[in-house]
Amino acid sequence: MGASFHITVENTTLSVRLDNPAQHNKLSPATMKALREGLTEKAEDKSLRVMVLTGTGKSFCAGADLGELGRYNFDENPLEQLTDVVERLPFPTVCALNGGVYGGGADLALSCDFRIGITTMSSFIPPARIGIHYPPVGLARAVARLGLGPAKRFFLACERMSAEELKSIGFLDYLVEPEELTARTDALVRDIGALAPLSLRGMKETLNDIARGELDIAKARQFQLACLQSDDFTEGKQALAEKRPANFKGA
Repeated sequence: MGASFHITVENTTLSVRLDNPAQHNKLSPATMKALREGLTEKAEDKSLRVMVLTGTGKSFCAGADLGELGRYNFDENPLEQLTDVVERLPFPTVCALNGGVYGGGADLALSCDFRIGITTMSSFIPPARIGIHYPPVGLARAVARLGLGPAKRFFLACERMSAEELKSIGFLDYLVEPEELTARTDALVRDIGALAPLSLRGMKETLNDIARGELDIAKARQFQLACLQSDDFTEGKQALAEKRPANFKGA
């Protein structure tokens, strides 16, 4: 049996591919732990500017392995731990949804900064159909990203939403035909990769703090100051004056 996910780096882009298509990329506790550890290590790499998360096969992710649920320590829920690491990665993250997203897979997608979906995908989150309670951190993230009304449609009505509905409620930022997914993802990665890394890292953390109701003004001011004192700010001003693309170094 092959690896259930792959992590690769090309230039300044980190790519993560879930690879358990026979089970719709379902995540076992061991897989979640290994993926969390791999991403925690990559978070320290200052050369990385963007991450792409996608899946193999017809589904992006079917969430956590329910057969393992009874053995969870809910004070150390592996899904919550994984999505927290993804959300807190210092560089922007793009989720390229190659297919349907179900259960905890939706929280994994929502923990990314951007989501690109395909017109043939759909999503539903079934805890109320099987008598379990969704992880509270995931509920909070869904409300922060989507609003209370759409979150209740997912969790309390167990609606299956089409790609168009997912776009309309804000779950998807971009919606493309299946054959366009790679090109659209690559284009977004190129756009993000050309921006100032210090600016992106600081503003991402500040925006996520705001979404969690944890804005630290002093910390945000430090991010501002670091950017103003950076070589990238000097380069950005010079590029603007010379009417050329800036060549940011992340310093």
